[in-house]
Amino acid sequence: MNPVTIIPYEDRYQPQFKALNLEWLDLHHLTEQRDLDVLNDPKKHILEQGGFIYLAMAGEEVIGSAALMKEHNGVYELAKMAVGVSHRGKGLSKPLIEICIQKAKALKAEKIELFSSSKLQPALRLYERYGFKHIPLEDSPFETADVKMVLML
Repeated sequence: MNPVTIIPYEDRYQPQFKALNLEWLDLHHLTEQRDLDVLNDPKKHILEQGGFIYLAMAGEEVIGSAALMKEHNGVYELAKMAVGVSHRGKGLSKPLIEICIQKAKALKAEKIELFSSSKLQPALRLYERYGFKHIPLEDSPFETADVKMVLML
């Protein structure tokens, strides 16, 4: 296997970014229109709004992703965190979540929020290991989200 590198998003990887995220969303029956809007045009919905996307690459293959979506000043949402099925269990989520936390701190963000599903227990355990705390679910942009977590920076 090629060594894994983490790079900033490039438009040429949009099809792989979309396919990678739809893989897990569809598997758990969580895909919503908001996901499709973001995945079809991440530049418009994430980057041009002040957010960031990171890709885990093995050669030219996107095998993981994570994004920071700017909510408002000082608040970012951790989103589109994904690792390809054949690459899971190898620790790839760690550098992805770590680069997002480091970027949020560099931006002097106050906190990172995320919305998730109780169906995604491995992901929830990962977030907990990084200090995310469960908070009451309010103002969720997703119908299928039943978990909200926050990391105070």
